[in-house]
Amino acid sequence: MLFKKIDIDENNNVYLNCYLHEKEPRWDYGFDRPAVVVCPGGGYNMCSPREADPIALQYSAAGYNAFVLYYTVGENAVFPKPLVDLSKAMKIIRENAAEWGIISNKIAVLGFSAGGHLAASLGVHWNLPEVTQKSDCKNGENQPNALILCYPVITTRSWMAPHLGRLGAGRDPKEAEKLLDTSLNVGSHTPPTFLAHTFMDNAVSVEESMDFARALDNNNIPFELHIFPEGGHGLATGDEQTLPTVFPSFKKWIELSVLWLKETFADGEKPDRTKRARQIKK
Repeated sequence: MLFKKIDIDENNNVYLNCYLHEKEPRWDYGFDRPAVVVCPGGGYNMCSPREADPIALQYSAAGYNAFVLYYTVGENAVFPKPLVDLSKAMKIIRENAAEWGIISNKIAVLGFSAGGHLAASLGVHWNLPEVTQKSDCKNGENQPNALILCYPVITTRSWMAPHLGRLGAGRDPKEAEKLLDTSLNVGSHTPPTFLAHTFMDNAVSVEESMDFARALDNNNIPFELHIFPEGGHGLATGDEQTLPTVFPSFKKWIELSVLWLKETFADGEKPDRTKRARQIKK
């Protein structure tokens, strides 16, 4: 295992932790792997350590090259700054894909809570001119190939409502609301998505994940949605690795997401979901 720390914006303490599987040329061992980029939650005020490196290590153990992005938080986390941070991280990963053994068109972005909002924002805004210009990303260098969203903030109706002024500072309120509500910006450019939430979440309503899933369905984007019955907000792994209490049903989300990623990133012809959608709508 090779560990690297890459500074992205020292002024805002933005950096990328990298957990890379090493190749061994002497033994002709090693191969290129997909990657998962983790965006911890924390209300855009912090990056929760429980949703950072412990999560990346789970995906590393599952065979992925894994990354954790510590993005801009606090008073400087004004749209699109955290999204520019994530875009720069994606560009760095793709620029180093050959050296690090990464399959550049199989990079998933995973986010929790506010980090889920950041991941979803990349899924819907990776091609926004303001974002591509500020991050110097060209030709889809920051485009995610899949999203994994755990109890994500999606709309501006619940948790986001009292924070709109802070996160959308300097913009017309209606413009900020439209940009920050990721469910309103889903389109054909949005990648397949895995969502996990709990029915009992009293901080970010389960309706947030359902709204994003509904937007994906309306745009014929494949998704997998899991709503678990027990547990509140911020469960991370759902077991002793990050919590004093185990939530047996929720802790399955990592295994389920790994299976979903394998199917999503599998080579070969994909089912034509557009035809299926048309048949249902009839």
